Amino acid sequence: MKIDHSLQKYPYCIVWSPLPVISWFFPFIGHTGIGSSNGMLYDFAGPYSIGVGRLAFGAPTRYIQLDPAKCYLKDWDGGVEEGCSIYSGRMHNLCCDNCHSHVAQCLNSMGYGKSTHYEMIR
Repeated sequence: MKIDHSLQKYPYCIVWSPLPVISWFFPFIGHTGIGSSNGMLYDFAGPYSIGVGRLAFGAPTRYIQLDPAKCYLKDWDGGVEEGCSIYSGRMHNLCCDNCHSHVAQCLNSMGYGKSTHYEMIR
């Protein structure tokens, strides 16, 4: 499946959108999500909930498409599903446990690149 910006479909992608006001002053800060194999977007935007289909803060403005063949522990969708399951039961914390942590958990769950040590920064 190809990326379709008009439908906000981003298969095998990590996506980013700016946060209103915050990103204006600190352009390196934003909101992240992850796309499943069919391009459906998932994001952790608040306590105990996973957004499905669209990001909480608008359409992605940046994305990177990853190689699903680099999944080691689970297939891509299995990793996304497990990460979303874990984060649907967690409290959101803007500084320490947020959308970046959710994406990292998805990558850890699938063992992307034979790593299970992804975190907010890496």
